[in-house]
Amino acid sequence: MSDGAALRRELRRGNRGPLVASSSLFVSHQVGEALVPVVAGALIDRAVVTADGGALVRWLVVLAVVFAVLSTSWRWGDRVFTKMYERAGHELRLRIAGRMTAHEGTSERTGAGEVVSVASSDVEAATMGLEAIASAAAAAGGLVVAAVALLVIDWRLGLLVLVGLPPVLLVIQVLVKPIERRFTEQQELVAAAASTATDLLRGLRVVKGLHVEANAADRYRRASRTSLAAGLRATRLYSAQQALTVAVTGAFVAVIALVGGRLAADGRISIGDLVAAVGVTQFLVAPLGRVGWAVGELATARASAERVAAVLAREPGVVDGTAEVPPSASALGSVELAGVHHGALAGLDLVVPAGSFVGVAAPEAEAAALAELLARTTDPSQGTITVDGLVLAAWPLAGLRAAVLVAEHEAPLFTGSVAENIWAAGPPSADDAGAAALLAATSADEVAEALPDGLSTAVTERGLSLSGGQRQRIALARALAAEPSVLVLHDPTTAIDSVTEARIATGLRAQRQGATTLILTTSPALLAEADEVAFVVGGVVADRGPHADLVGRNPAYAEAVLT
Repeated sequence: MSDGAALRRELRRGNRGPLVASSSLFVSHQVGEALVPVVAGALIDRAVVTADGGALVRWLVVLAVVFAVLSTSWRWGDRVFTKMYERAGHELRLRIAGRMTAHEGTSERTGAGEVVSVASSDVEAATMGLEAIASAAAAAGGLVVAAVALLVIDWRLGLLVLVGLPPVLLVIQVLVKPIERRFTEQQELVAAAASTATDLLRGLRVVKGLHVEANAADRYRRASRTSLAAGLRATRLYSAQQALTVAVTGAFVAVIALVGGRLAADGRISIGDLVAAVGVTQFLVAPLGRVGWAVGELATARASAERVAAVLAREPGVVDGTAEVPPSASALGSVELAGVHHGALAGLDLVVPAGSFVGVAAPEAEAAALAELLARTTDPSQGTITVDGLVLAAWPLAGLRAAVLVAEHEAPLFTGSVAENIWAAGPPSADDAGAAALLAATSADEVAEALPDGLSTAVTERGLSLSGGQRQRIALARALAAEPSVLVLHDPTTAIDSVTEARIATGLRAQRQGATTLILTTSPALLAEADEVAFVVGGVVADRGPHADLVGRNPAYAEAVLT
C-alpha cells in the first residue's frame, strides 16, 4: 500500500464515526429532495385532480414533513461534517509540525516554503477528500431513491436510469483521470515558488547589500510564472472536465425527460406521475453533478495526500539513543571527538575538558559540519563523539538536547516579545540580579534600551524587525539563559561591532565560568578569552594552544583570525 493510500485510510479511520454520521444526514437530505416531486405528484393525482380537501391537507402535511426532514438533515449534517473537517486538517498540520520539529529531525532537507505549502494547500485538499466521500454518498442515496421512484412511476423510466447511470459515471471517471497528474505537478511547483520566496525573505538584507534585488525578483518571477502556468493548465483541464460532466449528465437527464413526456402524451402515466417524473429528472442534475465534482476532488485529494504522506514518512535524520542519561550531578560536560569524518571534517580529533572555555578557529565548512555533529542533526560517517564518556549516538535525544545546546550562526527569533525570546520559561522579575547580569554580559540590555518598549517590545517573524546585531545579542542571551552543560556557539558576533564584541567576549567568559563552552569562530576577541584554541585546517586540528601563543608562532593562524 502506498503512503498516500495509507494516509487516506487513516483519515477515514480517525473520522469514521463523524463521516458516517454526516454522510447519513446528507443522504437523508438528498432522499428528501428526491421525494419532494414524488409527493407533489401524489398530491396532484390524489387531491387536486379529485378535488379532495382532506387528501389535500394530508399530502400538504406529508410535504411539510419531507421539507422539515431534509432541511434539518442538511443543517446537522453540515455541522457534524465541518467539525470533523476542521479537526482532521488541524491534526494533520500538527503531525507535520511534529515530524519536522522532532528531536531526531528528518533525513531530508526540507525548505520552509515547501513545508508551509504542504501544511496549508495540500492538507486542505487532502481533507477535502472527506467532503467528496460524504457528497458522493449523499448523491448515491439520492440517485437510488430517484431510480426507485421512476421505477414505481413507470418501469421504463426506472430501467433507463439504472441502465444509463453506470456508463455516465464511467465517462466522468475517465474524464477526471488526468486531473490528478496535473494537480500533483501544480502543487510541487507551488511549493518550489514558496521555497524561493522564503529563501529570498531570509536573505533580504544580503540581497539589498549586494544590490541584486533585480536578480532576486527575476528568480522569484520565473518560479512564480512556472507555478502559474501549471496552475492554469490544471484549471483548464478541471474546467473542461466539469463542462463535459455537465454536458454528459445534461444529455442523460434530457433523454429521461423526453421518454417521460412521451409516456404522458400516450396516456401511460398520469398528470401527477408526469409532474413527479419531470421533477425527479430535474433533481437528477444535482446529484450527478455532485458525483462529477466528488470524483474530481478525490483526484486532487489523492495527489495532495501523497505529498502529505511523503513528508510524514520521511526517515528520521538520526536514531534515538537508549542509554541511561548521566545524572545531572555527574554531567560535567566533557566532550571528545576521535577520528571524526563528516563533510569537510577529515579525521578530526578534539578534546574539550569539562568546564573549559575552548575556541575552534576553522573555515566555515568545517565549523558548520562540527556544529551539525554536536547538535546531532546527523551522525559522522566515521569516528566517535562522546559527551561525559557516553557516545553521542547512545544518548536519548531529549536528554542530549537538554545537555548540549548548539546555537547556530543564524539562530532565528520568534514572534513575541524580546523577553519571551530570551527566557523560554517566562521573564524573570525586574530585580533579578542574575537576569540583569546575563543581559549585560551579552549587551542585550543595550538592545532593550534602544527599543521603544524595552524587553516588552514585540519581535516580528524571524526577528526581521531588528538589526542583525540586535538579533545576535538576543539569540546569545537566549543561549546563555538555557544554562546547558555544554554550550556550542557558532559565529555568535559576526554582525556586532568590535568594541561591543570585546565586551561580550568578557561577559560570556564570566557567565560560563565552570561550564563547558565551545566557540566556533575566527573572531580574535572571542578566541582571546578561550583557555585554548584548536586551529583546524583541512578538516583536522593543525595546531592548538592559547590564542596569543598561536598568533605569535603560527603565521597561518594569525592570517586566518587577524585579517
